Amino acid sequence: MKEARVIELTNEAIASYYKEEIVSSDLTKAILYSVNAGGKRLRPLLFLLLLEGFGISLTEDHYPIAASLEMIHTGSLIHDDLPAMDDDDYRRGQLTNHKQFDEATAILAGDALFLDAFGLLATSSLPADKIVQLVKLLSDAAGSRGMVGGQMLDIKGEHQALEEADLVAIHSNKTGKLLKYPFLAAGIVSDLPKQDIERLGKAGQLIGLAFQVRDDILDVTADFSELGKTPKKDIVAEKTTYPSLFGLEQSISILNQSLDDALRIFEEFENSHQFDAQRIRTVIERLRLDA
Repeated sequence: MKEARVIELTNEAIASYYKEEIVSSDLTKAILYSVNAGGKRLRPLLFLLLLEGFGISLTEDHYPIAASLEMIHTGSLIHDDLPAMDDDDYRRGQLTNHKQFDEATAILAGDALFLDAFGLLATSSLPADKIVQLVKLLSDAAGSRGMVGGQMLDIKGEHQALEEADLVAIHSNKTGKLLKYPFLAAGIVSDLPKQDIERLGKAGQLIGLAFQVRDDILDVTADFSELGKTPKKDIVAEKTTYPSLFGLEQSISILNQSLDDALRIFEEFENSHQFDAQRIRTVIERLRLDA
């Protein structure tokens, strides 16, 4: 299936969830404001393309899984932009949720997306044991054992000179686990053995590292038109980043090496599982700075 169609069906899965049982139209408006603000849909796209790579034909049962992941991600962006967090006025080129509406509405919109994601995930008719695994996995990736825990480490790390191990702990949780999820989830849905799911998880971990290093680099090298948000925020917050710790040149090297290592894992899958890596390779290559 074409990539644009895959993204369209993921968006439709989210939109359909918010067409029914609306309690507060104001809340739904705020939720959809951020959901519809754009974004590459990288996480759901990785999940769905991985399934196709393993020869699985996408059905309506796969899109709630992909969409639930995007809902968690969007909720995290709403909260991340709040004054008590990163305090940004723009996201994806438009006013952040709390600037378009107000702080209380933005908090509730983020809360709703975090919780609604599991409601949508549960609508998939895949075998119940798989849904339970995916729910547990998504909770671990998003909550105190993953993204939210990493966000706390990130806040506590501001205005401090951190070591490499501290930086790895922040980013492997704040960013990495939610990017690792589509790889592990695809392995579960594809009925891969445990060791192969772990190899997919390693690829996801490498992609998560590359994504964060790239984000750190762009924060100091890109402008608003490229980022869609305020640049150089890490410098203002005195955050330890890959460029501040390793320098720009080595950070670029870390980014490229992480992507190369992830691509090698998929080359192995091509040989061992007749995995069609072409489309997933294209998505991964877009994370290079010169893409």
